[in-house]
Amino acid sequence: MPVSYLTADAVRAAERATGELLTTGTLMRRASHGVAGAVLALLRDRSGAVVGRTVGLVIGAGDNGGDALYAGAELARRGVAVRAVLLSPDKAHPGGLTALRRAGGRVVDALPGSLDAVVDGVVGIGGHGPLRPAAATVFGSIDPATPIVAVDLPSGVDADTGQVNHPAVRADVTVTFGVRRHAHLLAAPQCGRIELVDIGLAEDPEGEPTSTGGTGAQSPRLYALTDAEIADAWPIPGPHDDKYTQGVVGVIAGSHRYPGAGILCTGAAVTATSGMTRYVGSAHAEVVEHFPEVVAVPEFADAGRVQAWVVGPGAGTDDAATELLGKILATELPVLVDADGLTVLSEHPDLVRGRDAPTLLTPHAGEFARLTGEEVGADRLGAVAGLARRWGVTVLLKGRVTLVAESDGTVFGNDAQSSWAATAGAGDVLSGIAGALLAAGLPPLWAGAAAARVHAHSAALASGGAPIGASNLLGALRPAIRRLLA
Repeated sequence: MPVSYLTADAVRAAERATGELLTTGTLMRRASHGVAGAVLALLRDRSGAVVGRTVGLVIGAGDNGGDALYAGAELARRGVAVRAVLLSPDKAHPGGLTALRRAGGRVVDALPGSLDAVVDGVVGIGGHGPLRPAAATVFGSIDPATPIVAVDLPSGVDADTGQVNHPAVRADVTVTFGVRRHAHLLAAPQCGRIELVDIGLAEDPEGEPTSTGGTGAQSPRLYALTDAEIADAWPIPGPHDDKYTQGVVGVIAGSHRYPGAGILCTGAAVTATSGMTRYVGSAHAEVVEHFPEVVAVPEFADAGRVQAWVVGPGAGTDDAATELLGKILATELPVLVDADGLTVLSEHPDLVRGRDAPTLLTPHAGEFARLTGEEVGADRLGAVAGLARRWGVTVLLKGRVTLVAESDGTVFGNDAQSSWAATAGAGDVLSGIAGALLAAGLPPLWAGAAAARVHAHSAALASGGAPIGASNLLGALRPAIRRLLA
């Protein structure tokens, strides 16, 4: 099953459903024990010791602060010097505060200058907006090298949209409870490593999405595929397969004057699967020079049969390009539209709206704005799901965290865990991978998500910690797939 990410309301409902576990404080005890365990592991990893280390707590009102206070009490009992700043002393969790003091922890007006770790217990899933001035002052005083462990979410990050307000806490580790929240994926760089603590919550990732109100739209359901799931779905030649049964993808990209997009996109399609790749365009000679296995022709009429099309990267936006895109979208074949093709669609959206055949649009933020007339904004999840629903297509919104939305509200997200793929031409490679998977029979939601994951792995493998170009990324694609399938 894909990993499920829940809204704040769904998390609260899961907590309420535990009944006595919630009302008797069992959930808080389990949560605080998980936070303490994460801090202890961090101290051991960094210094090899626990006793004599110093940990600061930044405590807000309510249960989130209570989790941190009880965790601080457990740390103090283990020999850690615990110092807590209470942002709202009259609203601090009374039970947690009593436990901290009894264990030897101290309440202070300001954190000491030398700390081995800090626990962010300011706000949880109910928080909105940036850090308040008092909290911002405390976190601003902390040495940037000091690791921060966030309780549930880094304070200043919206639980549902993943919006990172300014200022906000940037955590090295985020400890969460029972189920993952939207922001753990949508704001992954801000959350650091996620540690999921089992506290007895039940989740229903297959449940129906809840209505958002008057528009009749439904809140998106957010998931992430695992490497194992992607490996199981990746097309591998069987004993009775041939080049046609494994999928024939057609690519229309680049030109004789600007052949790069055609070479990168076609090369990615060749590398991603063991089927067949056809190329149409004026860069046919350059493409074949780089990839002689490609069947390349200059004219669409001579393309031959394909099982999916990739259209757009560097393909132009003139009348001829518009007419050709219209012909391709009029077929019953799966089609991926990228780059220049998206620019054409921004002026001729009726070419694709409500298309019955599988359709995958792959915009970056600027192309998304051209398609919709609006900026993506802070709510990337709502934006991409909204476009997919309104147009009846699948939409892949590129970024460090790539989101692939189906028209029914299902969204697959992928955190690349780096930004090495943010380089010219990398999107052409992504389109070639996804197009080959479409031709092999994967539905567009899975094709987009699987392509994004392997694309990210390829970028990390090619980089090794140094900047790369798209050619390097393409060169690492086969080793990345090999690792995935191992």
